[in-house]
Amino acid sequence: MAAAMQMWRLRFLLLLCLTCKGSTFYVPGVAPINFHQNDPVEIKAVKLTSSRTQLPYEYYSLPFCQPSKITYKAENLGEVLRGDRIVNTPFQVLMNSEKKCEVLCSQSNKPVTLTVEQSRLVAERITEEYYVHLIADNLPVATRLELYSSNRDNDDKKKEKDVQFEHGYRLGFTDVNKIYLHNHLSFILYYHREDMEEDQEHTYRVVRFEVIPQSIRLEDLKTDEKSSCTLPEGANSLPQEIDPTKENQLYFTYSVHWEESDIKWASRWDTYLTMSDVQIHWFSIINSVVVVFFLSGILSMIIIRTLRKDIANYNKEDDIEDTMEESGWKLVHGDVFRPPQYPMILSSLLGSGIQLFCMILIVIFVAMLGMLSPSSRGALMTTACFLFMFMGVFGGFSAGRLYRTLKGHRWKKGAFCTATLYPGVVFGICFVLNCFIWGKHSSGAVPFPTMVALLCMWFGISLPLVYLGYYFGFRKQPYDNPVRTNQIPRQIPEQRWYMNRFVGILMAGILPFGAMFIELFFIFSAIWENQFYYLFGFLFLVFIILVVSCSQISIVMVYFQLCAEDYRWWWRNFLVSGGSAFYVLVYAIFYFVNKLDIVEFIPSLLYFGYTTLMVLSFWLLTGTIGFYAAYMFVRKIYAAVKID
Repeated sequence: MAAAMQMWRLRFLLLLCLTCKGSTFYVPGVAPINFHQNDPVEIKAVKLTSSRTQLPYEYYSLPFCQPSKITYKAENLGEVLRGDRIVNTPFQVLMNSEKKCEVLCSQSNKPVTLTVEQSRLVAERITEEYYVHLIADNLPVATRLELYSSNRDNDDKKKEKDVQFEHGYRLGFTDVNKIYLHNHLSFILYYHREDMEEDQEHTYRVVRFEVIPQSIRLEDLKTDEKSSCTLPEGANSLPQEIDPTKENQLYFTYSVHWEESDIKWASRWDTYLTMSDVQIHWFSIINSVVVVFFLSGILSMIIIRTLRKDIANYNKEDDIEDTMEESGWKLVHGDVFRPPQYPMILSSLLGSGIQLFCMILIVIFVAMLGMLSPSSRGALMTTACFLFMFMGVFGGFSAGRLYRTLKGHRWKKGAFCTATLYPGVVFGICFVLNCFIWGKHSSGAVPFPTMVALLCMWFGISLPLVYLGYYFGFRKQPYDNPVRTNQIPRQIPEQRWYMNRFVGILMAGILPFGAMFIELFFIFSAIWENQFYYLFGFLFLVFIILVVSCSQISIVMVYFQLCAEDYRWWWRNFLVSGGSAFYVLVYAIFYFVNKLDIVEFIPSLLYFGYTTLMVLSFWLLTGTIGFYAAYMFVRKIYAAVKID
């Protein structure tokens, strides 16, 4: 079903391209490239990645064969932040033209010699389980894995073949303390023949790019002066060992095989986008819906039975004195809208939360429509960065109006705090982590010009927009509170143990986290294990469910707090509503221990550094959602009772 939906989205975008006048307008990542017989199909390298180190490297950081002229692709902001360094390679591939075996960078039929330092580096990358990522016609290379499962049918043992794909190919492998390099690549490219008229030449489009990596030692490869080679027959050949203590001689070779496919160009990404189990996503959605319905039932019971009864009792004119002697949320009506401590910081955090909410909502919705195709590399991250900058006007407006409602007066300082508090923390952590990545000479390190560009975007786009929104928000009428605030604050009675703030965080966070933790697994896999994630339709549904569940649990928690005659709900509700971020942190630690094989200091630092940013952003997002839901609820219930 997901594959069919993806096919429909890509076909719709392709139709949109083709209906435009001329051929100058294309939706990014959707325009097809037509090839004729023997047209060159360029093979480019993206980067080297490993889930063990979380440090990407450039392709030519290892002693691979290089073309006569190295040309790097002009990259967008998202590609730079992802560590992509797309560069040309010496592989010569022609459309629908077979190559049995070709030798790379061989001069006078001599093998390539790796120095001791190069051998040590290659051996280190292999033991760290690095993958090599190549692209052909912007389609990433994949390694086919055929898994066999046994079942019994009429007492006959049969084997069923399950085909899966890995993103990229392994640089090499280890066996009994020996290290072997994959020095031969068997490219398998699939093409789709387009329907043409009889007098026209056939047109082909690349629809799949696979590779079979092999390790073949120098002695088993027979080469000639024409840079051709002969692969050994059978399984008698030995793999190419890399000894890190001495120089190594080897050949880099490749072969090309073409196969015709019925897969059309609009569906060529289905293989990559359906690597994850769609059925599990449906289970996640069903689980989330059950959680939300359960929570909705609890909330409905509270509102319909308890709250209506409270309002009816409070509005009895003949029993006003008896009612005032009882405990309840009406007794704190004179203090419930009393401004909290540090109103500037609270409004600034909520403004950043609104900024995040608008950015995430738009990004997920646009990605769900197929506009952020994975073929347009880095588009998702680039869009997110620019949208966060431009959403500063909404964050500033909401923060300015709330700050005035909380009796604030220094709007310029409040606007500066809104524009710099959360982005400053993010930039500071990223800068520290970037210094460590620089020290490792990884392509994941953000170049200095890109950092300057990000600072210019922050202070040139986001900061002025936040000030603009804050100015108009502060000038606008503050939120109209239904009751007046007393001059003398009411004494708060001693609270029960379950009204403790940390206990409230644990109670409020478990249900929203339960509604989205399955989807969180796929998101973590995409981020830390270099897998594709493109099921944004599921993610959009989970996001809506998260918004609803956070709003409902926030209303329940603030109702219990006011019934306990504790009117200090502003900060508490913001912290408690973001309680699911605590469970995200716990899950991130569990994922690190059980799913990842990271043992070194810097990869661990990177993981927990970026995880801290994710948890902080998630806390701001859910805390903001819960705060505004509770604020509307509190205003509503106090507007429904008669206050003398």
